[in-house]
Amino acid sequence: MDGGTWRAAVHGVAQSRTRLKRLSSSSNSKAHESPRRSSPLSASRDMKGPEGKRPKTKNLGGASAQVESSSLQRTPASEDGGEALGSYWLMKSEPESRLEKGVDVKFSIKDLQAQPRQTTCWDGVRNYQARNFLRAMRLDEEAFFYHSNCREPGIAGLVKIVKEAYPDHTQFEKNNPHYDSSSKEDNPKWSMVDVQFVRMMKRFIPLAELRAHHQAHKASGGPLKNMALFTHQRLSVQRLTREEFDFILSLEEQEPS
Repeated sequence: MDGGTWRAAVHGVAQSRTRLKRLSSSSNSKAHESPRRSSPLSASRDMKGPEGKRPKTKNLGGASAQVESSSLQRTPASEDGGEALGSYWLMKSEPESRLEKGVDVKFSIKDLQAQPRQTTCWDGVRNYQARNFLRAMRLDEEAFFYHSNCREPGIAGLVKIVKEAYPDHTQFEKNNPHYDSSSKEDNPKWSMVDVQFVRMMKRFIPLAELRAHHQAHKASGGPLKNMALFTHQRLSVQRLTREEFDFILSLEEQEPS
């Protein structure tokens, strides 16, 4: 896609974003309630998968998120975002069955659709920068649901934030792989948000296609030139600029490259 073409595509996707906002606003009227969940299943300690992605753990009620190892240092807030970056997100999850200490860590976008109110909490994040991104999220902000650590990684659909950051319960559960003995209930270290399914992408946007655009845009100055999916690959929660978000939405209207 040349410079003029991608600029036209990004401009044209504005109407698509307006339709998405309408769809998001008309979702279940109970969207801001916490999702129902029961006692969590046990899962494994942090483990790197392909491309540095971490496995996702599940609660019986569908509560889930990708596991990340803790950073040695906190990421300064100034590096985590700001008005210029926009409030759009990419969140990774594993769609294929994989056992960790006898627990299946699979959680796909279809699993999210199957949850009560198509809503779940995003728990288990143990990386300070990813946690800070969770804390920066606001109600009704949009995120791409990204399938990772699978045969064909890529963007499967869209979700929205329906509950802002609150303490991640798994950090206090001694039988949970995400348990953190250094975290105290009166000063919790780790947070999670609730997300709700919005829609599937009109077509699956594979990682290979995104990478091709990233490489081209590094030379041309296009929207994906600095996309975190390639510059900060290990983060399971990533911030997107509005230009990145709109460009990716425009791809679903085109034939695969």
